[in-house]
Parts: sequence; structure tokens; C-alpha cells
Amino acid sequence: MVTLNPDDMTAVVNRLRRAQGQLGGVIRLIEEGRDCKDVVNQLAAVNRALDRAGFAIVATGLRECLSSPDGVNEEDQATMEKLFLTLA
Repeated sequence: MVTLNPDDMTAVVNRLRRAQGQLGGVIRLIEEGRDCKDVVNQLAAVNRALDRAGFAIVATGLRECLSSPDGVNEEDQATMEKLFLTLA
């Protein structure tokens, strides 16, 4: 099992907090009856932020696998590949 070091996840957590704020903005825009273009642009920004956070998590997990003193565990490698493909 690949576990993530919370210290390595600071940037990801910050990105997710920004995405959370952007998502709140999308909800506000909809509730205010704003223009479709504004809503979709903000929603796209949230989507990009979430994608980047997901890829950063997978990349960190892969680094953990590769730097393991025991070498790359085939089960962990398969898990990380599956996670990557889930995001792709």
C-alpha cells in the first residue's frame, strides 16, 4: 500500500482549498442567475484544479514507490497505474 506523507501534500491541500472556494463561487453564480459563460468558465477552473491535485497525488505516490528501499512493489505499481488511468 502506498501512503502519502502529509508534509509532501501541502501544495495539494492548498490547491484543493482553492478549488473548494472556486466551487463555492460556481454555486453562487448559479444562485445569482449569472451568465452561462461565467458559470462554465468557473466550473472549468475547478475541474482543472481537481485534475492537477489528483495528478500531483499520483506523482507523489509513484515517487514513494520508486524511492522505497525494498524496490518497486508490483501490487503498488499496479495500484498507482490504475489511479493514473482513473484520472486520465
